[in-house]
Amino acid sequence: MNWMHCAEAVVAAVIACSFTDWFFMGVLFHGKYKAHPEVWRDAVTQGGESRAIAWATLLTVVTCAAFVALCAAFAIATLPRACALAIGIWLVAPLPLLVTNALFIKFHPLVTVSQALGWLAKLLVCAFAAAWLL
Repeated sequence: MNWMHCAEAVVAAVIACSFTDWFFMGVLFHGKYKAHPEVWRDAVTQGGESRAIAWATLLTVVTCAAFVALCAAFAIATLPRACALAIGIWLVAPLPLLVTNALFIKFHPLVTVSQALGWLAKLLVCAFAAAWLL
């Protein structure tokens, strides 16, 4: 395994994921996040979300690195196999978590849709980066 290729895949995935996160988590259905302002932390509703964005970005780095490491460890170097892994992970973790949260927390349904699509996009971006660079 070439560690330089792994690092390049992680960097490429993180850069691309920052755009997908921005679109799906920040732009798509942006107005729907304000449908229930009481569910958000005060700092976020008052425009002080910089700290939350920094932590979310750090978690994106962890997600991308873990995905690339999984692909490298299991010798997943083709796009179809990497995409299958991405979809499998999405079905196992983020999708059920987001839907379950939406059942118990007052979110607008389109917020859940945008976050679920954002996670799918993030994992598919990781798959493309891993297949391309590993």
